[in-house]
Amino acid sequence: MEETNVSMKSVAIKYGVINGLIAIIFFIIIDFAGLYDNQYLNWVGVLVTAALIFFAQKEYLREGDGYMNYGQGVGLGTLLALVSSCISAVFTFIYVKFINTSFIENIKEVQRMSMEEQGMSDDQIDQALSISEKFMTPGMMVVFGIVGGVIAGVIISLIISAINKNSRPEFE
Repeated sequence: MEETNVSMKSVAIKYGVINGLIAIIFFIIIDFAGLYDNQYLNWVGVLVTAALIFFAQKEYLREGDGYMNYGQGVGLGTLLALVSSCISAVFTFIYVKFINTSFIENIKEVQRMSMEEQGMSDDQIDQALSISEKFMTPGMMVVFGIVGGVIAGVIISLIISAINKNSRPEFE
């Protein structure tokens, strides 16, 4: 059995840190530009994550022994997503709790305006916002950020691993 020059863990951490830093920069830009309600920007983050998972898997194949089965690809992408999600979630917690304490209020105001545009009554809006307030704390943002990031990473990894896999032949 040939020894690999790179570990899956090291590649996943490297690209996870890169993705986490990109997510932080992206988050700051969205906040300063006030683009909280732009759903298309969420897809930019998904595409960046997909590209980084793709490149991480390619690096693992190139720097390793040239083989990566489907499960290894999914594992690499999932670990990358976990590292990235933890970095961006910790930053979000610090940012919302200590740096921009009005962040959650700004989000609520954008939600209120969106609901008004949809024709909801004041009572319906107040009820919806009171429910969402329970989930819009810095702590809950961390939990949802990590869980959501890992779930998205797994889904993306399932797709990209099918493309990048290069299984070792059975009779080598």
